[in-house]
Amino acid sequence: MSKKGKDESAMDFIEARAAMKSFDAPDEIRLFHKGKLEMVNIGGIRVRRATFEPGWESTDSMESILEAMSGGCPHLQYHMSGRLMFSTDDGKEFECKAGDVSYLPVGHDAWVVGDEPVVVVDFRDLLAT
Repeated sequence: MSKKGKDESAMDFIEARAAMKSFDAPDEIRLFHKGKLEMVNIGGIRVRRATFEPGWESTDSMESILEAMSGGCPHLQYHMSGRLMFSTDDGKEFECKAGDVSYLPVGHDAWVVGDEPVVVVDFRDLLAT
């Protein structure tokens, strides 16, 4: 996806034709330590589904995650399963579970809580970059 201004990206999304994609047949899959990232391109944006296995911590797999998710960016996520704990650079900590929606600014760590895999859908391309 090329770098565009916020208004131009929003117009691409608004003017896109109706379409449907499934994570059952993603456009791209990237594997990283204790997880995977599945991506679909639709309506001029990329939507990502990330799966984190129990024991996953962003600090342990940061290099591979940065490569997979173009790190240093904010995230807008819908949490589908599991529990994920976040710590932000400004000192906030919170835990997300299935059904939650989270916004994460640049500068955060995350780790899986418990024995259930975490699945999130990330809509970061809808955020201004």
